[in-house]
Amino acid sequence: MKKIPSHIKIYGDQSYRNKKCPHEANEQVTFINRVRAAYPETYGKILLHPKNEGQKKDGQFASINKDKAMGHLTKGASDIIIPGSPAFVCELKRRDITLREVTDEQIEYLTAAQNVGAFACVALGADAATEAFNDWLNICKKDLTSKS
Repeated sequence: MKKIPSHIKIYGDQSYRNKKCPHEANEQVTFINRVRAAYPETYGKILLHPKNEGQKKDGQFASINKDKAMGHLTKGASDIIIPGSPAFVCELKRRDITLREVTDEQIEYLTAAQNVGAFACVALGADAATEAFNDWLNICKKDLTSKS
C-alpha cells in the first residue's frame, strides 16, 4: 500500500481486510445514488465523476489526445468532485485499502486540490465517503453562517 501523506484525511477503517468487499465502481454507484436521492436539486445535480484515462483500446489514441487537450482527462483526478466553497474532492477506494492502491498521481491531485482550498480526502467505501460528505456539508454550513 502506498503511503498516503498525513495532510490527506482518510475516512474509513484502514485495518479492515476482506477480499470480497464490494468493488470500487459499486461503492461509487452507492455513494452517488445516496447523494442524488438526498439532495436531488443541489449536490446530486452538480456531483460529477471525471472521465479518466483508464484502459486504452486500439484506435482510441486520437480521441484520447483530443480529450486531454480539452481537459476531459486529468491524470489522477479524483473519483468524486462536487463544486462548492470549498469544493469536495474525494478519491474513493474499496473498503479493504490493500486491494486498490492510491497512485502517486491521485495523491498529487488531492494535494493540489487541497492547496487551493478544496476539502480533499480518501474514502474507503461508500459509507466512508458518506461520512466525508457529511463532514464537508458541516464545513459548508459553517461557512454560510459566518458569511450571514
